[in-house]
Amino acid sequence: MRIGYPCLNRSIGCTSNRTFRLKSYTEERLIQTVSSNLDCLKKTLLYNAAKGILFFRITSDLVPFASHPVCKFDWQSYFSFQFSEIGSFIRTNGMRISMHPDQFTLINSVEKRIFDRSSKELLYHAEVLDLMGLDASAKIQIHVGGVYNDRDASLHRFIRRFGELDNAIARRLVVENDELYPVADCLRISREAGLPVLFDVFHHSVSNKGEGIPQAFAEFAPSWDPNRDGIPMVDYSSQLPGGRPGMHARSIDEGDFLSFLSMTMPHDFDLMLEIKDKEISALRALELASHDPRLLGQRP
Repeated sequence: MRIGYPCLNRSIGCTSNRTFRLKSYTEERLIQTVSSNLDCLKKTLLYNAAKGILFFRITSDLVPFASHPVCKFDWQSYFSFQFSEIGSFIRTNGMRISMHPDQFTLINSVEKRIFDRSSKELLYHAEVLDLMGLDASAKIQIHVGGVYNDRDASLHRFIRRFGELDNAIARRLVVENDELYPVADCLRISREAGLPVLFDVFHHSVSNKGEGIPQAFAEFAPSWDPNRDGIPMVDYSSQLPGGRPGMHARSIDEGDFLSFLSMTMPHDFDLMLEIKDKEISALRALELASHDPRLLGQRP
């Protein structure tokens, strides 16, 4: 088990998701921004490795407008050395990486133009991971998408469109359960399309078909081929006390987290904490899990 957090470190004084407005796009502006973002990503990974945080989600904004028609610049070649250097550091330190495009990346959209745009965005994500030289255990997670007044047709459209994606994308793609499509729907996609299911604990607490956490783990974990995909990935958060339903906690709920670890025995997985204070909760989670035999580095 590796434990990590997504995209942004609040302790090191920089961000790897700097961007700019489309109307101010120039190649010079793009080069400056990507250089800054990659420098900050290196600092973030150095911090994480030093603290034993071995799972990290890279921001989708690492290369602004990479999939937009305005971007004609060959950023892949220009920054190939920096990407390779970062990937080498990730591999050397036994880290795992994921990415998560935004909610507008919809391969099951009823509009072909949205699918085409989403395919380009997914290819950008795959290129980032490929440039780092990471194997297929570095995943790109997406949601099923919209229901469009016909759940069954929308599920089938996702499956069909998955088959149309470039293999560079397909080998990295995982589907995540959410409020619209609970884990049972994602497992249906997995059975028909062959892609793994990333389990989101918080979404499952909001939308499920009666499966408890142990049953859900028993059902989704086998969708991962350890030789091809690595061990399963799991997103974890809990409800913000006093917040509207569905709001993520600002910091780790220690009791809920320890209960979660207990309920998920004996399954091994990598855990992404979608909690507002990012690395602070990740560090506390490492302390709380220090006696868990699954935690990387804790095995005899």
